[in-house]
Amino acid sequence: MQEGAFLEWAEVFGHRYGTLKAPIADELELGSDVLLEIDVQGAAAVRERMPDAVLIFLKPPTEQDLLDRLLARDTESDADLARRMEAARDELRQASWFDHVVVNDDVTRAAAEVAAIMDGDRG
Repeated sequence: MQEGAFLEWAEVFGHRYGTLKAPIADELELGSDVLLEIDVQGAAAVRERMPDAVLIFLKPPTEQDLLDRLLARDTESDADLARRMEAARDELRQASWFDHVVVNDDVTRAAAEVAAIMDGDRG
């Protein structure tokens, strides 16, 4: 991949994730809103490269709710689960530097709140 092709990228739990810059730029040029599902590392990179971006942190209602959601997925070993929970605690401590924090206690309500934020910041 050519140098500078990614808006943001990170290695998380041994997997590489990233967002290509060109498709985002194309959509923004068309006047479209762009919503990225990224972690705190990615958000920091986006903030650095696009200072006008609106960053929304989706927060679980409680740490126990997050643990229950991860357990329900049944995709991690106990060691991986512990590592994910520690990473989540670290990310929760960083929520304050986002522009908005939305509690994801009900998916319909949380989605409506995100949409309202996007509509409000567009004007």
